[in-house]
Amino acid sequence: MKALLQRVSSAHVAVAGETVGAIGQGLLVLVGVEPADDQTVADKLLERLLDYRVFNDPHGRMNLSLRDIGGGLLLVSQFTLAADTRKGLRPGFSTAAKPEQAAALFDYLLGRAGAAHSPVASGRFGADMQVHLVNDGPVTFLLEV
Repeated sequence: MKALLQRVSSAHVAVAGETVGAIGQGLLVLVGVEPADDQTVADKLLERLLDYRVFNDPHGRMNLSLRDIGGGLLLVSQFTLAADTRKGLRPGFSTAAKPEQAAALFDYLLGRAGAAHSPVASGRFGADMQVHLVNDGPVTFLLEV
């Protein structure tokens, strides 16, 4: 799995003009699923997301995690993260999981996230989404599990 995480002051996702998920301070995470991914990989990714130290401590150092600050987690499925971009001028998507597998694994990740942390929100799998965010820093990392 690939996850592009962005530290945000706020973020929300809209589908057809309706907000379907929103958070205040926390992490917006775009999630790409690859064919070899399974629930074990999703569990590892979730632990990294919750414990990855990207928030500033009182000394201005990135020493605090999402759990430490009690921030929001907004998960958004994004199959384009799993694209093959190594050659040519058009991405290939044979490296992305099939929609059925990706939907099931994303739903699993979302369920586990909701059980382990609060608040958790999400976009809508497979929908044409508009993602709005205030990137704090900016701070952005690509995590691969």
